[in-house]
Amino acid sequence: QVQLVESGGGLVQAGGSLRLSCAASGGTFSRYAMGWFRQAPGKEREFVAHITRSGGSTYYGDSVKGRFTISRDNAENMAYLQMNSLKPEDTAVYYCAASPGITTWSSSYNYWGQGTQVTVSS
Repeated sequence: QVQLVESGGGLVQAGGSLRLSCAASGGTFSRYAMGWFRQAPGKEREFVAHITRSGGSTYYGDSVKGRFTISRDNAENMAYLQMNSLKPEDTAVYYCAASPGITTWSSSYNYWGQGTQVTVSS
């Protein structure tokens, strides 16, 4: 059983940056692909990015490609989401999640954090 805890959210102006962190415990972190998802009020949960177990491959949703970077540190059991050039439409609760396989489908992720709020003001 893997427990995930996100941190690093907050309020930032448009064009600014934030770095989200996801701390994992209770399992073998390197056995899981990691993903970031987000959910804005009244909208469905949206895929943001994922990274393979080794960290050797990443994939991004179209709305964040070129602005966000996902990474991981298996020695520290951490995953990260660096968010640059933030836009008001990036405002959402951001979740990290762990999956045994690499996928963009949220239903395939077994473990989820509680989420961290990101608010981008215009």
